[in-house]
Amino acid sequence: MLGMAISFASLPDLYAHGFDTVIDVRSPAEHAEDHLPGAINLPVLDNDERARVGTIYVQESPFLARKLGAALVFRNAANAIEQSLSHHEGGWRPLVYCWRGGQRSGSFTWMLQQIGWRAEVIEGGYRTYRRLVNRYLYDDPLPHRMVALDGFTGTAKTDLLQVLHERGVQVLDLEGLANHRGSMLGAMPGGQPSQKAFESALAGALCALDPARPVLIEAESSKIGERILPPSLWAAMKAALRIEVQASIEARTEYLVQAYDDILSDAAGLRERLGYLRQHRGHEVVDGWFALIVAGDKAGVTRALMEQHYDPAYLKSRKAHDAQVIGQVQAGRLDGPGLETAASQIEDMLHKA
Repeated sequence: MLGMAISFASLPDLYAHGFDTVIDVRSPAEHAEDHLPGAINLPVLDNDERARVGTIYVQESPFLARKLGAALVFRNAANAIEQSLSHHEGGWRPLVYCWRGGQRSGSFTWMLQQIGWRAEVIEGGYRTYRRLVNRYLYDDPLPHRMVALDGFTGTAKTDLLQVLHERGVQVLDLEGLANHRGSMLGAMPGGQPSQKAFESALAGALCALDPARPVLIEAESSKIGERILPPSLWAAMKAALRIEVQASIEARTEYLVQAYDDILSDAAGLRERLGYLRQHRGHEVVDGWFALIVAGDKAGVTRALMEQHYDPAYLKSRKAHDAQVIGQVQAGRLDGPGLETAASQIEDMLHKA
């Protein structure tokens, strides 16, 4: 007999669940939108089956829907046990959830328990998880002390975060989590995760960090591409101390021509994206960019974009945020050795802060 479902008081409690495997038995579409970090998807109803059962429930009767649903759930659960789960030993402890901790997860967990596996259900299912994520990212203040890497576009802040992470500094890579380089030209292959999936990844990364040590982030706006930074994180970022990375326009141009080569090589796509700035920067300026694109002058268009668009936008936004700057790093070249030198200076500033 299925026992009591397991409840969790907070998001860190849920992440520290201690089970061997987390199983999401919702449909593939539900799982794709968002899921608990690391959960495997073993749907007891696929997308079409879930729609079919739902239609019968509404148009015919709940009883007929439950009868068909039960047959499909047990058939799919049996397949999962025979194929995906057959290698597990007797002491295996899976934690199962569905949409709201109801029949889908209950039925699947009951079957696992009959085999002898120590399976449990999350009380309230995915909806409980989302409530905990919301509370963590929207309602409660974050326990972390943020320090933001600031500086003009092209100062290799994302690369510096990676170098510092490898040196053992606590880092939160927002652009990596959002799969976007953070600027108008920052789209990445594969597109961005859903807002819910972004928040799941963000909450998971934050819960894994030690609140007693500072967390280094890149100074961002309140959106990365189409993904919105949740209020608790945005409040912590606005209050963050800043370390400014400075580099010459020549070094920044050289760095960006390499980092954005995929975008700079797509002349038609680049013109389409920059065309939206006519209203903001004027026809003459944008026509100048287009002439450089037609000429194949990647360095020229990169430098012009910084001088005529990105740098003025950065200076305007900096005036709006009265952040405390605790140090400035002058990066010579933004290559491997140059980034290592800058990272050493940033580490020193973090220790002092």
